[in-house]
Amino acid sequence: MYQFLALTSPGIEILLVDEIQQLGGSNVVQKPEGVYFTAELEQAYHIVLWTRLASRVLLKLSEGDAQNKDDLYQAAKAVEWDDCFSPEHSFAIDFVGKSREIRNSQFGGLTVKDAIVDYFRENNLDRPSVSKQDPDIRIQARLLKGQVSFYLDFSGRGLFQRGYRKDSGAAPLKENLAAAMVIRSGWLEDTSRPLVDPMCGSGTVLIEAVGLATKQAPGLEREYWGFEHWFGHDDALWQQAFDNANQASSENFSNFTGKVYGSDIDSRVVNTAKQNARKAGISDLIEFSCKDAGKINNVFSKPGVMLFNPPYGERIGELPELVELFGEFGGKLKQQYANWRVSILTANTELLSLLKLATSKRYKFKNGPLDCLLAIYDLDEKQLAKDSLHGSVDLSQQPSDFANRLKKNLKALKGWVKAENIECFRCYDADIPEYNVAVDVYQDYLVIQEYAAPAKIAPEKVAKRLQEVLFWAPKVTEIETSKVVLKTRQKQKGSNQYNKLNKKNQALVVNEHGAKLKVNLWDYLDTGLFLDHRKTRQIVAKWAKDKSLLNLFAYTGSVSVQAALHGAEKVTTVDMSNTYLNWAQENFALNQLVSHKYEFIQADCLNWLKENTDKYQRIFIDPPTFSNSKRMEDAFDVQRDHIAMITDALGSLTDDGEIMFTNNKRNFKIDVEALAALGLQARNLTDKTRDKDFARNKHIHNSWLITRK
Repeated sequence: MYQFLALTSPGIEILLVDEIQQLGGSNVVQKPEGVYFTAELEQAYHIVLWTRLASRVLLKLSEGDAQNKDDLYQAAKAVEWDDCFSPEHSFAIDFVGKSREIRNSQFGGLTVKDAIVDYFRENNLDRPSVSKQDPDIRIQARLLKGQVSFYLDFSGRGLFQRGYRKDSGAAPLKENLAAAMVIRSGWLEDTSRPLVDPMCGSGTVLIEAVGLATKQAPGLEREYWGFEHWFGHDDALWQQAFDNANQASSENFSNFTGKVYGSDIDSRVVNTAKQNARKAGISDLIEFSCKDAGKINNVFSKPGVMLFNPPYGERIGELPELVELFGEFGGKLKQQYANWRVSILTANTELLSLLKLATSKRYKFKNGPLDCLLAIYDLDEKQLAKDSLHGSVDLSQQPSDFANRLKKNLKALKGWVKAENIECFRCYDADIPEYNVAVDVYQDYLVIQEYAAPAKIAPEKVAKRLQEVLFWAPKVTEIETSKVVLKTRQKQKGSNQYNKLNKKNQALVVNEHGAKLKVNLWDYLDTGLFLDHRKTRQIVAKWAKDKSLLNLFAYTGSVSVQAALHGAEKVTTVDMSNTYLNWAQENFALNQLVSHKYEFIQADCLNWLKENTDKYQRIFIDPPTFSNSKRMEDAFDVQRDHIAMITDALGSLTDDGEIMFTNNKRNFKIDVEALAALGLQARNLTDKTRDKDFARNKHIHNSWLITRK
């Protein structure tokens, strides 16, 4: 009998115990690190061919004390490695575990590798080569409580990879987790019932379901096995196990007459699902279609099982659509799917609360690094009676203070937006403290920025409020949920204000008072256009007409564009970021502003001011509140450093020139006395630079016109 350790992901272990027992394993014991069992070689071959739940199966070779590096080395060297593999074969070491003396896997793996190489050398054998990519033999050393166990990777890595999935969606589900979902759903108890996956993606859940229902050996298509170069491998015994599995799979398949059903809103992944099903040889047993999960209807004559793994809302654009779907999906399930069982795997458990259903069972799993919950709902008479007794509680039928305020704001802004021909504006800005978000319209897109909630507010309460916002904002504004972008705005500590969020390389061109400006709603925390500076840009444009303008901390150059369009004699745009400076040049090109009068300089504005010798009649300065960018020599704090910056700016200002200075630091106080000592005076323009959509927010920015006395 051989000793084995089967590995899988958290939550699947207890199912793996049952599976290995059914496949003939003996002395099956579940422990935190995996499932231990014993088996003869023939049975071990059978298990690796048939298991749907294990990710790897390891064969134990030896064990020993490993309190420190020397112990580990000696324990590894004591193994008779030449009975395991030939020095002609390459090998690799996986090391799992640590102790006080052995603190990381790289150190432990290197020690074991050295011991194996020395073993071969001291036995007058050639030194085997190490291959990290595709070794002939893979050894796993597992350190636990001062004991090290050495294993041969019997199955090889990725046992869950069946070979049918050449392509997958954006967030592929591992096949063994999909199989665990199917088992937990209870559908296998009666496979004559309909099985429906309304968010099927690349089809993994349904393909695994059919594989389980038709009792197929998932290892038949595997191209590589870890035991192939192991000296203990019995090829004749293996071939017999393989042939038996192949024959049994064929017989089982022919006895199944059922069918399962999958749909997805994305036609591309539906095509991928069809390809994967064909590759698995079961395309006739799965019916795929392109449908919106929110619009599916029950067309089946008998109750069945609905099983799916929705997106978790982690990528930009997903969460608003999911909130809308889940906010109405529970009602649809209760209306159309009586006596069905619904099983949903998600890492975003807050979404489940929107269903307003009571779970009958809950199972914890891991999907990669994410903690997930498989929630199971039985839509039985008890569940439906509870709903009819208390009435529907879908979000769409609940009063919402947020929705009411948003409607009121839009009504107040409607005439102004139309009269001013404004395409981008703010329609809500944390008006109600419990709904701590900003809502901006960009043409037919909606950007929702979630501000960091106070620590005293429970996370589940914050999530519930956000769900309400995401549900109602698109409905009130009449903007499609697919065009809603959600961003979370935290307090920036010691970082530059322009943080990269996502990479979509997608842009939108908007019109502002005759200027075409590129905005990016997806890739950065800010969009490329500060809406609160809309009036500021118009004021600067008129102020700089027929004058030379220096725009410092220019960001994407929208101020420069407006000034150039309104007849500024010369415009110099300075920013430290190449990305935003290139963006500024794109904005100029969009407006056909091409001239030697327009200059773009990539530089740290503070250092550049100290060295610049050109003079400008108008200087616009809009610095960050705080920055310690690596490109800056020192950290910048606008409250502490604004006088030093303005002092340096005077060197670039003509004698009759003026400075417009603005920032968005809350409670900023301009140093009037220090300005006076420089022979300057400041006139507060803040009320004049705030437009109608920011009238309520007295702290959105501060603006001054600074002139010489």
